[in-house]
Amino acid sequence: MDARTTTPPEGRYSRRTDREADRRLRIAAVVCGALFLGLIGWLGTSYLLRETTMNGTVPTFEAVSDHELQLQLSVSKREGTGGRCTVRSQGEDGAVVGQHDFPVPAEGDAYTEVVTLRTTARGTTAELLGCTPDR
Repeated sequence: MDARTTTPPEGRYSRRTDREADRRLRIAAVVCGALFLGLIGWLGTSYLLRETTMNGTVPTFEAVSDHELQLQLSVSKREGTGGRCTVRSQGEDGAVVGQHDFPVPAEGDAYTEVVTLRTTARGTTAELLGCTPDR
């Protein structure tokens, strides 16, 4: 066999070696990994900052009558942040018998108040669905 027929024509194929191709793949993988980690960090931080603006609980509640439920609403928040906390009550059969948005004033870094939730039937639970800060 002739040497000219076994080698590719000059300039037709890339002169990159496998080592150069592997290096480029590693660089691309590192860049994609760094971008992915940055995205995860940004999403986690924004979630934590949003969630810690207002956090509430309903430590105690009492059914006063078949149409009223008194509950203690406790909210920890940033100074100067006001908003609303949504509370619902369910009856014995699990149906929602009452739901209301209670306002939270902007003063202070904590808010605790006994509030009355009106219901359509006797409430057996008092559940805080969440607190939303004012924009």
